[in-house]
Amino acid sequence: MDFAAQPKPAAALCGGVGGAADGKIAYPPGVKEITDKITTDEMIKRLKMVVKTFMDMDQDSEDEKQQYLPLALHLASEFFLRNPNKDVRLLVACCLADIFRIYAPEAPYTSHDKLKNLAWVKSYNICFELEDCNEIFIQLFRTLFSVINNSHNKKVQMHMLDLMSSIIMEGDGVTQELLDSILINLIPAHKNLNKQSFDLAKGLLKRTVQTIEACIANFFNQVLVLGKSSVSDLSEHIFDLIQELFAIDPHLLLSVMPQLEFKLKSNDGEERLAVVRLLAKLFGSKDSDLATQNRPLWQCFLGRFNDIHVPVRLESVKFASHCLMNHPDLAKDLTEYLKVRSHDPEEAIRHDVIVTIITAAKRDLALVNDQLLGFVRERTLDKRWRVRKEAMMGLAQLYKKYCLHGEAGKEAAEKVSWIKDKLLHIYYQNSIDDKLLVEKIFAQYLVPHNLETEERMKCLYYLYASLDPNAVKALNEMWKCQNMLRSHVRELLDLHKQPTSETNCSAMFGKLMTIAKNLPDPGKAQDFVKKFNQVLGDDEKLRSQLELLISPTCSCKQADVCVREIARKLANPKQPTNPFLEMVKFLLERIAPVHIDSEAISALVKLMNKSIEGTADDEEEGVSPDTAIRSGLELLKVLSFTHPTSFHSAETYESLLQCLRMEDDKVAEAAIQIFRNTGHKIETDLPQIRSTLIPILHQKAKRGTPHQAKQAVHCIHAIFTNKEVQLAQIFEPLSRSLNADVPEQLITPLVSLGHISMLAPDQFASPMKSVVANFIVKDLLMNDRSTGEKNGKLWSPDEEVSPEVLAKVQAIKLLVRWLLGMKNNQSKSANSTLRLLSAMLVSEGDLTEQKRISKSDMSRLRLAAGSAIMKLAQEPCYHEIITPEQFQLCALVINDECYQVRQIFAQKLHKALVKLLLPLEYMAIFALCAKDPVKERRAHARQCLLKNISIRREYIKQNPMATEKLLSLLPEYVVPYMIHLLAHDPDFTRSQDVDQLRDIKECLWFMLEVLMTKNENNSHAFMKKMAENIKLTKDAQSPDESKTNEKLYTVCDVALCVINSKSALCNADSPKDPVLPMKFFTQPEKDFCNDKSYISEETRVLLLTGKPKPAGVLGAVNKPLSAAGRKPCVRSTGAETGSNINVNSELNPPTGNRSREPSSEAAETGVSENEENPVRIISVIPAKNIDPVKNKEINSDQATQGNISSDRGKKRTVTAAGAENIQQKTDEEVDESGPPAPSKPKRGRRPKSESQGNATKTDDVSKPLGKGRKRAAGSQEGPGGLEAGNAKAPKLQDGAKKAAPAERQIDLQSLKLLRKHSLNTDLADFKCGIVQARWLLMACM
Repeated sequence: MDFAAQPKPAAALCGGVGGAADGKIAYPPGVKEITDKITTDEMIKRLKMVVKTFMDMDQDSEDEKQQYLPLALHLASEFFLRNPNKDVRLLVACCLADIFRIYAPEAPYTSHDKLKNLAWVKSYNICFELEDCNEIFIQLFRTLFSVINNSHNKKVQMHMLDLMSSIIMEGDGVTQELLDSILINLIPAHKNLNKQSFDLAKGLLKRTVQTIEACIANFFNQVLVLGKSSVSDLSEHIFDLIQELFAIDPHLLLSVMPQLEFKLKSNDGEERLAVVRLLAKLFGSKDSDLATQNRPLWQCFLGRFNDIHVPVRLESVKFASHCLMNHPDLAKDLTEYLKVRSHDPEEAIRHDVIVTIITAAKRDLALVNDQLLGFVRERTLDKRWRVRKEAMMGLAQLYKKYCLHGEAGKEAAEKVSWIKDKLLHIYYQNSIDDKLLVEKIFAQYLVPHNLETEERMKCLYYLYASLDPNAVKALNEMWKCQNMLRSHVRELLDLHKQPTSETNCSAMFGKLMTIAKNLPDPGKAQDFVKKFNQVLGDDEKLRSQLELLISPTCSCKQADVCVREIARKLANPKQPTNPFLEMVKFLLERIAPVHIDSEAISALVKLMNKSIEGTADDEEEGVSPDTAIRSGLELLKVLSFTHPTSFHSAETYESLLQCLRMEDDKVAEAAIQIFRNTGHKIETDLPQIRSTLIPILHQKAKRGTPHQAKQAVHCIHAIFTNKEVQLAQIFEPLSRSLNADVPEQLITPLVSLGHISMLAPDQFASPMKSVVANFIVKDLLMNDRSTGEKNGKLWSPDEEVSPEVLAKVQAIKLLVRWLLGMKNNQSKSANSTLRLLSAMLVSEGDLTEQKRISKSDMSRLRLAAGSAIMKLAQEPCYHEIITPEQFQLCALVINDECYQVRQIFAQKLHKALVKLLLPLEYMAIFALCAKDPVKERRAHARQCLLKNISIRREYIKQNPMATEKLLSLLPEYVVPYMIHLLAHDPDFTRSQDVDQLRDIKECLWFMLEVLMTKNENNSHAFMKKMAENIKLTKDAQSPDESKTNEKLYTVCDVALCVINSKSALCNADSPKDPVLPMKFFTQPEKDFCNDKSYISEETRVLLLTGKPKPAGVLGAVNKPLSAAGRKPCVRSTGAETGSNINVNSELNPPTGNRSREPSSEAAETGVSENEENPVRIISVIPAKNIDPVKNKEINSDQATQGNISSDRGKKRTVTAAGAENIQQKTDEEVDESGPPAPSKPKRGRRPKSESQGNATKTDDVSKPLGKGRKRAAGSQEGPGGLEAGNAKAPKLQDGAKKAAPAERQIDLQSLKLLRKHSLNTDLADFKCGIVQARWLLMACM
């Protein structure tokens, strides 16, 4: 392309002088014609006058420019440019320089031939001999950069480059001004205005890199190192220039890069930030190899990830995304720095780390390694919502891209397959924002609701089959919460239909508060929910839309229409951002059935049928057919709770009947439960299904698995009108066929009989009584027909438990279900059952004392007995008759010697308390968890307390009527129960023993620490008042025993000591006078004043300052070992690593905002802890090495080193049995350094010695009492204990001689003999009385 066209004289096109002359060239005044006819001297003379004329001309002189245009063209002819005379060429070059200046930006020439001639003959190079040649060159360069435009072709640009490069390369150097004229075209502002000038400068620099590099280095050295910004007007654009120069040719900056390393270490944060921004672009650009070519600079740059200046760290993190995408080979270098920044104290930096990693992963999953994805995974539990949200949404997008859409193949899908589990695990968090985001992610990314029904259900079907158990629980909980919220909205709409009244308004307000709690920011949500409620009251159409949305028959398509319609009605066009509408949308999204309807259930059933037939894509989806079928049934079972009406079709039920016939027990069990939940209309609408289902249910109730039998009985009771007849047809043959000699065939009948008696007590309570008396107690529980395996373990897996023990466990459950069905104690059966359960706990599970049952089976029976008492306590009529002694026996199960017993009992206790099913006194049991030797169990107990206390306080706030029941609801009222329980702790034998008092203090503080977190309604003073009031009463359990009362008052004083030391607010007046439970404390006597202090000042100081108590090497057990191989029960501390317990960091962290479910790996420690004969090496570490524990389970004074008791202040290392060929010393051996320190009673159940059954009176007297153990009769403190001890040994020996245990039976009525013993205040006497009565009865039979 030629120069821009404009009118030019014809002479301009001529190549020679003559042609130009013919064009009537106008010369300046006084200048004659310049042609090749004149002499050289005359030509020089005339050219000098022309030079002067052009020099004096301005760009604004349009007339002169037009007048002298032919002259300008004439001077550019080949005659002048190639003239042999040097002076002629010099003068012509000067003229042309001014011509370019005058005519800019228009080109004075229309042919590139003229420019070619200038470049070819290097006309301007003669200017080097002029003193002001630099000015000429600067003017020339500026002119060329200004005139070039997009109308010029490549040849023109090349001629310009030739012209300018020859000047640079043949000159002595490039001045700063000339360099500026080139570099100014690289500045972004100029670059955007004239792209052609940028390209020209770029080409010039590339061509002259060897020559100009030194000049550029000098320029940057002046500015960067010497700080002389005045050397150039471009100094302020120094970093932009470096970036552009690096992009043009890195060799231009060979000497500049070390200067940047110097700048990275500047003391000025803003300067470091500018350099980091620059280097981020240099290192991150796609074709850059700077990181490999200049490793020192790269390492120095990476150091800025740890810069003290926040913006520098932020910029470094932002760079990482481009670097990962453009340079995957540098990911290894970046990983460690991103790891540190993912824990940065600044929220914005942690947020950008996630954005960096997710952005790269979305581009290509291969760009990020598993470690980088792990950083995002960690941030899903960040303390800041913005960071958590970014991490969760980023992972969800990756899952949808690579797993759902499979964009990168199976390998990539496998790499991120963990995301679905992790995202659902977050539903365990307490924050409502987290829960709502998980629901949103599930609906949009895991199972997109906008898919067609078949595709959506296929996605759900295989997702559910591939989730881990905890994720499945979270998903089930999500559906449960959504269903519950739907029911709340349904109840609110029902209240709208009722006439207005005060009661109605109060109920409506409570319902609105409940709904608001399920929305983000409950405080603001309350106002919006109230406003929405007003709109519902005024707009009947809106109300009908909402009713349709939550109706059981609403389809997914209808739900979508309803949500849009309601949002449209509430939208305000004048208000773009409408917080009220956003809150209503949150509510609608939670309650709308966007996934499940009748069509969806039908699609799920078809998928399951394909899996059963073997025609499904199970293997391609990564699950086995068996897993798909079982998971599919479990999914349908869960949905049967939340969407029961969607199952009502013959096709669905036919498929479920097919599942009932399958051999997989889990599948059949789930199918029965689905029938139970959804089959209410089967009898009337689907008689064919009914006739097929009944015989199957009968068969499962009689000969199925225990779980199938339970579900079958409940299914019959739920869906059939003639349930009495159906249940009788099961009850009668089962009750007649019970045979204790075949225990493996007893379990299912016992389960069925127990549930039948619970569901239909009026019909079966009386027949069941004879079964209980004649078979359950006499024949099954009171006899040991088989001998257990003596493997020394305290717990065995379910499959290793003997059938007889499993039958006994089910027999205990049957007793409880029978009583729960009757819900009365008119026949005194509950008293007898409670005494039987207490006897089982006292005898450690070996009710017959024949020592034929194994340790692990005894643990099972202790757990069953304790759980049974706790289950009966949930029924008010039975709670009233549970004696304090029985309550204390039940409580001691949480200190059982077997880890699994403690764990499962604590779970059951928490589950019942959190549902407000158990009386408040049972929450006091958690105080005993302070003695648990396993740190994770203490942490779990603390979280259970936090949850229970929170729920009770919230319940009181939400239910105004609850104030009438504060005695059973207010968490602070647990204090008197706790004090009474600890006063009767068998380990608390001497009220002035400092070590025992320290244990009492730890148990008290374990509970009080949680209660005293906040001083709500002056609760500290209230608890103090309770402890003071207890000292004015007597122990109702033993009101006349001074020692018992003294222990009670001592515990009160310890509690007061703790409360006073931990709270300065406890001395205020109590808001109300506390009420003490009459079951545990007598009424205070008039004029009775108990101002005595039961702990000395020295003891008080020891408790508060925590002076460490001495302990021997084996001082952690209850008494010196009487036989080799007795395992001491060791309390783990925060610094202890020998417990072998791993707690799931995502689901079971010991922090406040995470799920508290027990670790699935805890069984590992349980096994090692429950091993009866381990060899232990116990090394004593100074207490000062103990690390502080965040959840404060060590004791109440963490900051005080001395307050840690000896068993917590020592770190014990446990080796495997026989690892060091070390034998444990017996209790007869004495350490050479002196006698051992007094041993302290230890939490947990102590293993019984082999000779314990034949213990003599002396042995019994010397044994201290232990937790939940079989109590020795000859206690030094119990009246009459010596006589009991004397009588015990001959009775046992006598019984052993006469015994034929398999044939001997004890009638239930004979247990009435135990009643007089149950009133004994000493539990040891109580146990001894049971043993005497049992052997007496057996001897008489």
